Amino acid sequence: MLLDLKLDGKTILVIGGGKEATRKVQSFLDLDAVIWMISQDFSTEALKLAETKKVNLLKTEIKDAHVFFNSLNPKPDVLLAATNNSKLNHDLIDAALKYGCLVYAVDNPALSDFILPAIVKIGSVKIAISTSGKSPAMAHVLRERIEKLITPQDLLAIELQTNIRCTLKNKIDDPTHRRKLLYALLDNVNIKRALLEGNLAEAQKLALNLIEKGEST
Repeated sequence: MLLDLKLDGKTILVIGGGKEATRKVQSFLDLDAVIWMISQDFSTEALKLAETKKVNLLKTEIKDAHVFFNSLNPKPDVLLAATNNSKLNHDLIDAALKYGCLVYAVDNPALSDFILPAIVKIGSVKIAISTSGKSPAMAHVLRERIEKLITPQDLLAIELQTNIRCTLKNKIDDPTHRRKLLYALLDNVNIKRALLEGNLAEAQKLALNLIEKGEST
C-alpha cells in the first residue's frame, strides 16, 4: 500500500547531509513543511536547496542520539536517519520512537514506519514507484521509463479536465453522467488535435461547445 502523507505544517528532521539524504529530502519538497537537515558536511545539492530556502541546514556532530533528541524542543514530527553510520541511524530511530515520531532509516527498512518510493513528478502528475525496498536501483530505472511516457499533451489534458469539471458541476447534477462526458471529451478527435498542438484555449473552446450542444463525440 502506498500512502501520500499529509505533512503540511509539520517538522521533518533529516539527519545526514550526503547525496542519499538529499535524495530522500526530494520527496518532501512539495509539502508545506519545515525541513531541517543536520550533518557535519552537506552535499552540493543540499547547499543549493538551502540557498533557495527549501530546507534549513544545521552543521553539527551528533555523538549521542538520545542526548541529541532529548535536547530538541519541540520534537520533530518525522525523522529520517540518513547517515553512513548504521549504529547512529539505529539509535536515532530508537530515540525518536519514544516521542511518537514517524521514522525512516535509509539502511534498515525494518525499522521504518514508511517507505520512500521513487517519485515521478511532471506537472500535476505524481507517480510513486516502490520495489518494497528490494531494489532502489530498479525503482530508479522504472522511474526514468515512466517519465518518458508522460507527454506535454497529457499535462494539458489534465488542465483541460480541471477547467471543464467546474463547468460540468454547474450544469449536470448526475456524477455518472459527468464522468462519461469527461471521458468522451478526452477521446474527441478535434480536442486531441488541439492538445497535441499545445493549444489549450482551443481545446477548452471545443469542449465547451460540445457540452453546450449536448454532444460528447
